[in-house]
Amino acid sequence: MAVAIRELDGRIPVAQALLFRSIIGLAFVGCIIQLAGKTYLFKTSKPVLHSVRNLFHFAGQYGWFLGIGLLPLAEVFALEFTVPIWTILIAALFLGEAITWRKVAAVLLGLLGVAVIVRPGIEIIDTAALIVLASAMCYAISHSCTKVMALTEKPLTILFYMCLVQLPVGLVLSLAVWVWPVGIEWLWIVVIGLTALSAHFCLTKAMQHAEVGIVVTLDFIRLPMIGLVGVLLYQEQLEITLLLGGGLMLLGNMLNIKTDKAG
Repeated sequence: MAVAIRELDGRIPVAQALLFRSIIGLAFVGCIIQLAGKTYLFKTSKPVLHSVRNLFHFAGQYGWFLGIGLLPLAEVFALEFTVPIWTILIAALFLGEAITWRKVAAVLLGLLGVAVIVRPGIEIIDTAALIVLASAMCYAISHSCTKVMALTEKPLTILFYMCLVQLPVGLVLSLAVWVWPVGIEWLWIVVIGLTALSAHFCLTKAMQHAEVGIVVTLDFIRLPMIGLVGVLLYQEQLEITLLLGGGLMLLGNMLNIKTDKAG
């Protein structure tokens, strides 16, 4: 999905890309549910929670895309990866999940790994940075809502309502800046739609088997993976800091996973 977003950068407005993602997702998930004969998955007992989750999720995505246009990419990633901190705090306050020393160590090692890789400067704190930080908080609220819903809702139901709620929001924001995709841009839009669905499906399934704090800490692995994608596809330089930071993240994740097994 990151590759597709990069290929569409500057061509398709953010809200419109999110709208197309919702349309593709709604059609894809709807067809799967219908063909499987499980139409009961269209029903939910938590419509309000679905709405809250997806409004915060949309806001988080929009702020993240906006931040990419306002800040150096390194600073955006550094701020985005504060999500596990906010998620662990929210889960402790509202879901009753315990804050253990292993969770704290996992978060700190992950953040240290991010700092090693992106080396954010002191000028990181400005208005644009606060937008991305607010985006990270929105993601944390969304993740916590997903954990609550994963206890009773099926992953396909969560995905269906994600697309259903976010579609009209994306449509309203897209009308004033509409640009029709051309050529290969349609392919990248489809890639965004399908990879967003698969990522959210895996996230929801993971939250059915582990605490939300553990799941989002694993997200740290995404940064060194994105770095490797840059090396392989965009001829970006492979630096030793990427390997060192990735190693710190992996150590933190191993601590957190050990907590889950021990519990």
